[in-house]
Amino acid sequence: MFSFIISIVALILGYLVYGRIVEKVFKPDASRVTPAVEMKDGVDYIPMPTWKVFMIQFLNIAGTGPIFGAIMGAKFGPSCYLWIVLGCIFAGGVHDYFSGMLSIRKKGATLPEIVGSELRWGSRTVIIIFTTIVLLMVGAVFVYSPALILGDLAGDGTSRAMLIWALVILAYYIVATLLPVDKIIGKIYPVFAFALLFMAASLLVCLLVKWPSIPEIWQGLGNRAPSVGVNGQSIFPCLFITVACGAISGFHGTQSPMMARCLKNERLGRPIFYGAMIVEGIVALVWAAVSSYFFFDGGMAECGMQSASAPQVVTAVSKQWLGVAGSVLAILGVVAAPITSGDTALRGARLNIAEFFHFRQDKIVNRLVVSVPIFVCVGLLLWFNLENEDGFNVIWRYFGLSNQLLSVFMLGAATVYLVRTYPRGWQFLVTGIPAIFMYTVCLTFICVDKTCLGLPMEWVRWLAPAWALLATLQLATWVASVKRKNLLK
Repeated sequence: MFSFIISIVALILGYLVYGRIVEKVFKPDASRVTPAVEMKDGVDYIPMPTWKVFMIQFLNIAGTGPIFGAIMGAKFGPSCYLWIVLGCIFAGGVHDYFSGMLSIRKKGATLPEIVGSELRWGSRTVIIIFTTIVLLMVGAVFVYSPALILGDLAGDGTSRAMLIWALVILAYYIVATLLPVDKIIGKIYPVFAFALLFMAASLLVCLLVKWPSIPEIWQGLGNRAPSVGVNGQSIFPCLFITVACGAISGFHGTQSPMMARCLKNERLGRPIFYGAMIVEGIVALVWAAVSSYFFFDGGMAECGMQSASAPQVVTAVSKQWLGVAGSVLAILGVVAAPITSGDTALRGARLNIAEFFHFRQDKIVNRLVVSVPIFVCVGLLLWFNLENEDGFNVIWRYFGLSNQLLSVFMLGAATVYLVRTYPRGWQFLVTGIPAIFMYTVCLTFICVDKTCLGLPMEWVRWLAPAWALLATLQLATWVASVKRKNLLK
């Protein structure tokens, strides 16, 4: 438990210290007119209260990542704590802050527009296609997973009950994607956010009272996954793909621009974008600690179970620790998390496509023209989920990899921006180092994962340094070129 407490303190200190350093590197200007004010259209560009923007941003980026991802990541042992803390402070918070702030500076630009304007060489078209595919997968996954939970709770657990809930959720997605951001999202998200935060706070109190004997960092960072039945996965790179939304997630880069269109002052960027990532990290830490107790300190036996999936862990722990009323609210938070990420994912897909074709979205007819093909694609992916026994796992694996690849592009664009802003400075390292790290994680995972190249896991010790060296040389060569051109000027 001491590792858990130290990790939470480290996250808070990270926000107060490193978050301020990141802010100073970007240099927000309170006197600048933000897109929310300058381009107000009553649909996507709407100035909103700061607390409401924070709650919406938190729910947009959360999804099931800091819950299910942390539960699955906890199986690797206390190394999960380190990744959540270091990932949030030095990678995830930086990624989310720059994706939001660069969007503000570029008049509310979406992720593909940001990447395209900085990386160039045709990247805009590639990224908009790639990002839209990722968002469609998010939409499909986040229809299926809450429908599965609701089908078990409120239905009879059959595929028919789940299908009914899936259609209800899909209908909600259609309405939320089409209506102005303040009509549904701005009204119900704060309620869902409170439910999710209540769940995390309640479990935190239970942990402090119960004080379970869970693995500590100083007891070793070795891979504990085989002891709970997870074989063939090494900590690197598998942990860094498994725990995404609780540490760093490229999906967040598609969500931050939506709230960038609602922010009234650039100085609010740190608490909104960096701060929401830190809070998400705390939620992930809580679930990692709860899961460590569940897997390594007899929690599974206490709940009368021999094995459990991530949703089963959530249900079992909530009922055991929080009672009937508390468990209902806790499970509501777990269900709300994917639903509120799914609808904004599809909203993000609409904005991506509309921005690419320069198609105005102030009229409902225009929004329908863009949205209909989106929901046809989501419907097909949902059908694949329902008709194939392993359909959800297939889509989730590819989403996990695509999600982290997306973070590489965003961090790369931010690095280019910083090199051009500070051609003689060190500031580009703030985004450059996490970009190199995530580049290494993704390419190593592609090499060893069974659904990709499937090379022997033992090759990680050679592949990871090779990819890291290649990325470092590429970045160093380009930075040297920019600095040389600047000196010639």
